[in-house]
Amino acid sequence: MILACSLQGAWSQSCSVTAANGSYGVVDILSGAVDDTTATFSINCTGTANQTVRLCVELSPGQTNAAGNRRLASGSERLVHELYSDASRTTIWGSWGLATTSYGLYPIGATYDLALGSSGSAGTALTVYGRVFSNQTAAGPGSYVWTMTTAPAASYDYKTASTCPTGSRQATSSGSTWTATINANCNVSATNVNFGSVGVLASNVDSTGSVTVRCTDSTPYNIGLSAGAGSGATVASRKMTSGAKTVTYSLYSDSGRVSVWGNTIGIDTASGTGTGLDQPYTVYARAPAQTTPAPGAYTDTIVVTVTY
Repeated sequence: MILACSLQGAWSQSCSVTAANGSYGVVDILSGAVDDTTATFSINCTGTANQTVRLCVELSPGQTNAAGNRRLASGSERLVHELYSDASRTTIWGSWGLATTSYGLYPIGATYDLALGSSGSAGTALTVYGRVFSNQTAAGPGSYVWTMTTAPAASYDYKTASTCPTGSRQATSSGSTWTATINANCNVSATNVNFGSVGVLASNVDSTGSVTVRCTDSTPYNIGLSAGAGSGATVASRKMTSGAKTVTYSLYSDSGRVSVWGNTIGIDTASGTGTGLDQPYTVYARAPAQTTPAPGAYTDTIVVTVTY
């Protein structure tokens, strides 16, 4: 009688995790909108053929602000962002504290079951969905960086009925870095000057308009107003036209209508420093007494230029 015996090795599993570096690129912080990006990382495991490894995957908090949220930093400037496990960015990807530092605000990671197949080895690529939060317009220009050491990380073991957090083995990456750039920037809008309906121009006719500037925090700027489109106009004597007819007027930066508002920096422009919020400026207009031209609708176009 021949007794045939066989022995199949029950290999313990081993897993490795790569870094998950991400970049938000240039963030338009003045828009007040969110800024999204993604990053991917890989997990590779070996072990017993046809077994399934349960991976409890964690992302550590990295640097956080006083409230405990993840935040990028540029010197003393801060920019809050978060990492999510879903494309809709509703589930924040945190950490139980098994294989890396626990994320106090979000102590929960992600579960992934990796089937090793007949070869006894397999790998997968996972996506991290990043988001810079909205309404952080006070964040100033700079190069922002956020890091998490030893993450992504995973605690793992062969799949059982146990749910994450579980696993007697751990794998950590070399750490990950996320970056963002905020460039100095300004936005500008304006409301029209309307002198209304006027009869004989026997005395001054006054009106106002406005210019609103939003510049990145700590960004110095100058606001210039062009001479307008009227033929022969200057910043001191602008011209509204109706066909060949004109009405002379001027724009000023002060309510006394003394300081003509022009477009020569350091001479007749308005200046300020950005806060990341809207900063309104009143434009004081005056059509002085002059020979009254023929009735009509008189208009001019002024170009507002913000230099920063």
